[in-house]
Amino acid sequence: MSDSAADGAYGTEGTRKEPGLPVGAGDGTRAVRAGLPEPVKHEPTLPGPVFAAHFHLPGDPTGPYTYGRDENPTWTLLERAIGELEAPGQESVETLVFASGMAAISSVVFSQLRAGDAVVLPSDGYQALPLVHDQLQSYGIEVRTAPTGQDAQLEVLDGARLLWIESPSNPGLDVCDIRRLVEAAHARGALVAVDNTLATPLGQRPLELGADFSVASGTKQLTGHGDILLGYVAGRDAEAMAAVRRWRKIVGAIPGPMEAWLAHRSIATLQLRVDRQNATALALAEALHGRPEVTGLRYPGLPDDPSHKVASQQMRRYGCVVSFTLPSRARADRFLEALRVVDDATSFGGVRSTAERRGRWGGDAVPEGFIRMSVGAEDPADLVADVLRALDETAH
Repeated sequence: MSDSAADGAYGTEGTRKEPGLPVGAGDGTRAVRAGLPEPVKHEPTLPGPVFAAHFHLPGDPTGPYTYGRDENPTWTLLERAIGELEAPGQESVETLVFASGMAAISSVVFSQLRAGDAVVLPSDGYQALPLVHDQLQSYGIEVRTAPTGQDAQLEVLDGARLLWIESPSNPGLDVCDIRRLVEAAHARGALVAVDNTLATPLGQRPLELGADFSVASGTKQLTGHGDILLGYVAGRDAEAMAAVRRWRKIVGAIPGPMEAWLAHRSIATLQLRVDRQNATALALAEALHGRPEVTGLRYPGLPDDPSHKVASQQMRRYGCVVSFTLPSRARADRFLEALRVVDDATSFGGVRSTAERRGRWGGDAVPEGFIRMSVGAEDPADLVADVLRALDETAH
């Protein structure tokens, strides 16, 4: 590739080139065009993955690409794409991609906290957070926890250095008032990170709600095919993001160029997938609403869901996950086995619907019959019929 082609394709480190979208471009247009380089004659629309451990580097080590652990042209385009979705039009926002969602989470937590600091975590968040909890305590960091619902984290916020929010929570789907918590945290001098995995940037933009970091697992709905591991951190504070970047360099938690390229390719269909999956999730939740064996039904898009009022104020889409509880572990297991177009698998956000009895992992405070179902891109009528049939067949 010529120098001019390379410049057009990748730009320079720390910059976000505007994609030339019309003012007020819709989510679909933005997703399809996000992060694409300026057109170069005879070059592909999205350049292929760059496989390189090192780059030609005569003289002083200046320029964006020096060594493969620090930067890669394929990451640059993906980071630009995610940044354009998380914070449209905000060129001051920086995005960094990681090898997994947990790598992204760890980079924020461990780069911002020191011995003697205090951090507030959700007590009902992602099941790997207890591992983070224990590791932080071993480093002399005070860890406080509170549930996501009812903005309960406010009660333990005084003196904290970092507030970690997960909204909607996984797997319980509780929602907190992000803007309210952010304002309270900032008034106390605390940074705020929001796990935006379940919502995706098309469902919720934490940075617009005032958060310092938006963090997510790109493994889930962002990429949507269940075939790559990826994570990212987007943030507006240059000093804080420099610490996150330094942590990535220290631990080497970097994505492979092929994974980064596949992720960028997949983002083009994000709006199509999200809208289909959200609409079907609502249809499924409505179908489950009157079932006598179903208790604890949660979906923020349901008008009578405990989280609906707050969710409707800060979310543009409600997600693809529906949770509910069946009467027993045995009934839940029979139900999962009876499903035909739903895979019994963990994770969520993929184009193929999945469901699992979440208690089998032992890390979530949920009933034995608790089901987390991730709605895919199947025909809505087929999916709803399959779920209702499986419930009927396992009634006895």
